[in-house]
Amino acid sequence: MNGRLIGGRYELATILGQGGMGQVWTAYDQRLDRRVAVKLLRPDRVTGPIGSDAADELRRRFVRECRVTAQVDHPGLVTVHDAGSDGDDLYLVMQYVEGADLGDHLAEHDPYPWQWSVAVAAQLCAVLSAVHAVPIVHRDLKPRNVMVRPDGTVLVLDLGVASVLDTDTTRLTHTGSPIGSPAYMAPEQAMGGAVGPYTDLYALGVLLYELLSGDVPFAGSTALGVLHRHLYEPPLPIRRIRPDIPETLEALVLRLLAKDPQHRPAGAQEVYEHLAPLLPTLGSRPPAGPLDPTRPFLRPHAPWPDRPTVPPPAQPAPAPARPDVAAAVDEVKRLLGEGRITQAVDMLGGLLPVAAEQHGPGSPVVRILRKQYAATLMDDGQYRRALPELRLLADDRATQAGPADPQTLGYRCDIAQCLEQLGEPAAALAEYRAVLPYYENQYATGNDPARSYEIRHRIGQLLLALGDHAGARGQLQSLLYDTERTYGPHHPLPVELRRQLERQMQVRGG
Repeated sequence: MNGRLIGGRYELATILGQGGMGQVWTAYDQRLDRRVAVKLLRPDRVTGPIGSDAADELRRRFVRECRVTAQVDHPGLVTVHDAGSDGDDLYLVMQYVEGADLGDHLAEHDPYPWQWSVAVAAQLCAVLSAVHAVPIVHRDLKPRNVMVRPDGTVLVLDLGVASVLDTDTTRLTHTGSPIGSPAYMAPEQAMGGAVGPYTDLYALGVLLYELLSGDVPFAGSTALGVLHRHLYEPPLPIRRIRPDIPETLEALVLRLLAKDPQHRPAGAQEVYEHLAPLLPTLGSRPPAGPLDPTRPFLRPHAPWPDRPTVPPPAQPAPAPARPDVAAAVDEVKRLLGEGRITQAVDMLGGLLPVAAEQHGPGSPVVRILRKQYAATLMDDGQYRRALPELRLLADDRATQAGPADPQTLGYRCDIAQCLEQLGEPAAALAEYRAVLPYYENQYATGNDPARSYEIRHRIGQLLLALGDHAGARGQLQSLLYDTERTYGPHHPLPVELRRQLERQMQVRGG
C-alpha cells in the first residue's frame, strides 16, 4: 500500500500503527507540500459488506462527526485537515505530530513522576472541558490516544471517531458490543448505557491511576472479566502502592473512578481545579528533559527545545454584513442542499434577529426560521445552542395546540436528546418520561408504536447511565416482550435488545 494516493492528494508513506478496524500512516500532502497523518478505517470490519445500508450509514456518520469535531479549536487537540472515503476505506487526515504516545512515554519512565501525572491530567482536563462544551464525548480516552510533544504539551487523538463506532450504533455492528477499550471503559459504557462527559472522566481516572501506579486499576484475562471488575470491584487505593503520592490526589482519582456517574466530579473544570494546587509553579525548577509534560507549566509558551518559532501575524475578522431575509433564506436552502451545514447554521443564526425585527418575533416567518435553525444545529451536533431554540418552539407550540400535539411532543423529544448529549442524563430521563404517556395513549388508539418504543429504549439506556441496572433491565425486558409481539423476534430492534440484555448478564457474571 506504500505509495497509494488517498483522496487524490495524500501519498501514503510509512505505517505508524494498525488495529482491527484500520491503520494509521504518515503521508505526504501533494497539494500543500507537507507531511500529514492519515487514518484509514474499514467500514466492513464493523458493519458488514461494503455497499450495505449499515456501511453507508457509517460513512455518513463518519463524515458528519469529523465535520463536528473539526470545529473544536483547542491546542490540546490534533488538527483535522480532511476526511472522506476512498474506495472501501474511510480516511481522516490530521496534522502529523512529533513526539511519543503516552503509553510509550509511561513505559520509558518507570516509575512515572507523580508531578508528571498531574501535569498530563491537567492538560487533558483542559481538552475535555473544551470538547464537552460542544458537546462531544471522546469515548475512548487511553494512553495510546494521547501524544506528548517535544515541548511537553499533550495532544488528544481520535476525537469523534469512537463516537461513530460506539454504543449508539450497535445496530451497525456484528456483535452489538460497544467499541472501546475495556481497561478504560466506564461501567455505564460497559453495560451499553448512555454515555456523557462523566464517561470520559472515568476514563481519565483510569488513565491517571495507571500513570501513578504503573498499571490500570482493573485487569483480567478476558474483556468480560475486566468489565465485571469495573462494575463491582473497588480500586486499590494508590497510596498502598506509592505512599509518596499526595492524599488529595488519591482522593481525586477514587472520585473519578466512582461506579455511579453522579458521584464523580461535576466536570473536567472541577477536576482541573483540584489538580491546580499540585501543579509545578513557574520557575520552581527547570524542565527535567525531553518530552517533560510539566514544561508548559514551568515555561508556558516557550519555544520548543532547539526550535524557535515565529507566530503568524493576526488577521482582523471582517465585519458581518446585514442579511436580506428573502435572499438569505434562498442561500440557506442552497447551502443545506450542498451539505454545507456549518455555514447554513451561521447564516440562520444571523438571520433570526433580522427576521424578528422585520416581521415580529411571533410571526410565521420567524417560527419557520427558528424550526430550521434548531434542526440544523442538531444536525451539526451543536446541542447546547439548539436547546434554547427548541424550548422556545415547544412552549410556543404547546400554547397554540396543547401539550399532546405531535409537534410539541417532537420538540420535547429533541430537548431530551440535547440534554442527553450535553451530559445531563437525569434531566433527559425526566423529559422522556414526561412525554412517553402521550405516545402510549396515541398507540392505544391504533397509531404506530415505533416512537413509543424508541423513547422506552432511551429510558433504558439512561437508567444504565445513572447506575440503575435493575431498573434498566426491567425496562429493556418489558420493551423486548412488546417489540417481539409487534414486530416478531427477528426485527432489528428486538435482536438488539436481546444482545444488550445478554451482554449485561455476561458482564454481571464476569
